[in-house]
Amino acid sequence: MSEASHSNAPCAASCDDEGAAVALAIVRWLSLAAAPTFAIMALLTAVVGGGPLDPLCSAANALPVGGMVPMYLLMSAFHSAPWLKLISRR
Repeated sequence: MSEASHSNAPCAASCDDEGAAVALAIVRWLSLAAAPTFAIMALLTAVVGGGPLDPLCSAANALPVGGMVPMYLLMSAFHSAPWLKLISRR
């Protein structure tokens, strides 16, 4: 076995810390990506429409608050916590 593969190697602790820091940074950026993505999906769905199969679905036109646009807006609102934390820090 090589020296780098041992858990008590000199670089093991610092490499693990660097990997954890990179993973945490990726998680932070991904959490910020959710709300705008759902907002864009709501906008595109409202502009382009749901597609040719919407009239076939009985739930699509049953309620004025039903459909994909309100769902995407709610998902965007529920995923806005990382943005609110970022804004409150500044």
